[in-house]
Amino acid sequence: METLTPEQISTRLAELRQEHRLLDDQIQRMAANGDDELEAKRLKRRKLQLKDCIARLADMQIPDEPA
Repeated sequence: METLTPEQISTRLAELRQEHRLLDDQIQRMAANGDDELEAKRLKRRKLQLKDCIARLADMQIPDEPA
């Protein structure tokens, strides 16, 4: 696993959060229009993957505390 700098983590988090918002908007539009359910499921799966990546990166921003 590569080590990311705090700046790289922040940048990547911003990118992922933006993509997550865009997918959310697209999914809502598709639901309102009754569009392709299979495509909506694919987008929802991608959105969940992004959420997981965002959570992992956000955790990387928290400094380790001694137990």
